[in-house]
Amino acid sequence: MVSLKTLVIGASTNPSRYSYKVVTILKSKNIPVVPMGPNQGKIQSIEIVSPLKPQENIHTVSLYIRPILQEEYFDFVISLEPKRVLFNPGTENHRFNKLLDKKNIFWENACSLVLLSTNQY
Repeated sequence: MVSLKTLVIGASTNPSRYSYKVVTILKSKNIPVVPMGPNQGKIQSIEIVSPLKPQENIHTVSLYIRPILQEEYFDFVISLEPKRVLFNPGTENHRFNKLLDKKNIFWENACSLVLLSTNQY
């Protein structure tokens, strides 16, 4: 079985944020998840890790930060060699897409919450 270990970039401790919701749903589906964000804290029992903290065995990167903030993550995400990068609504980034294409990393403009709720994750 393929591990779908997911790195959520832009994670928030605010329960009304979509990044918070996706972390809780991934956890409830027993999909390993690493929330990453600038503010320390927990989402349920999962500690939010600092931005750009090294990670291993990441299958999916789910972005919840605006395109202007993504630039500092370009090299980091590419270095993870994920199987896919999900650009959630509002995070679409043509420049980042081109870089991922050059490295043969699959990406799509898709809502992680919708993919999870329709069993297409």
